[in-house]
Amino acid sequence: MKKLILSLLCTVLTHLTVNAQFKDLLNKAKDKINNTTGTGSLSNAEIGSGLKEALKKGVSEQVEKLTQTNGFYKNELVKIVLPEELQKVDATLRKMGMSDLADKGILVLNRAAEDAVKEATPIFVDAITNMSFTDAKNILMGDDNSATTYLKNTTTQPLYNKFSPVVANSLDEVGANEIWATIINKYNSLPLVKNVNPDLTDYVTGKALEGVFTMIAIEEKDIRANLSSRTSDLLKKVFALQD
Repeated sequence: MKKLILSLLCTVLTHLTVNAQFKDLLNKAKDKINNTTGTGSLSNAEIGSGLKEALKKGVSEQVEKLTQTNGFYKNELVKIVLPEELQKVDATLRKMGMSDLADKGILVLNRAAEDAVKEATPIFVDAITNMSFTDAKNILMGDDNSATTYLKNTTTQPLYNKFSPVVANSLDEVGANEIWATIINKYNSLPLVKNVNPDLTDYVTGKALEGVFTMIAIEEKDIRANLSSRTSDLLKKVFALQD
């Protein structure tokens, strides 16, 4: 472990500008080495297991929240609003006294995202399970969103492929396509407006992905910073290395 910490220290230092923080960082690294040597030190396997446990915790909790009714619609951090080309549609309909129709149009988009996210957990679990020790090490000693970035890089395309047909089906089931056909037809029939025809399935799928990663990033930051969020002895030991 001592060699591991020294190696990590060298990697970090090569990316730092020599400044007043150098001495503090060096002292902190030395303390870390001293505190992780001996019988209480963590093995590579333990570090990897701790990171995977933390990621699975974050994924399962945050994905579950998003799959609930109003998981997107009542969460201002991830709520799906209209794409830019439809914002003028929304504003115009409200001016014409059709606010209920406009509100319903937004609601069905969020319902489709809530349905789609149910497909996410197995894909995340697979990416976490296949994480190497190098990946785990880089996440542990990286930025507050290093784990989220790792998951984005490894799961975005598989998630999109899973989400897209679910979103399309959900939009059909809740009558979203019919609702939006009515909305767009009403708008396009107004005088002096430019016709619109957005790809709602692609738009909602992309927003669903953004929502998932937004909530996982929040969970990751909490686990790193909040001791009470480290719900097992292994998590406490592993994340103590980056404190």
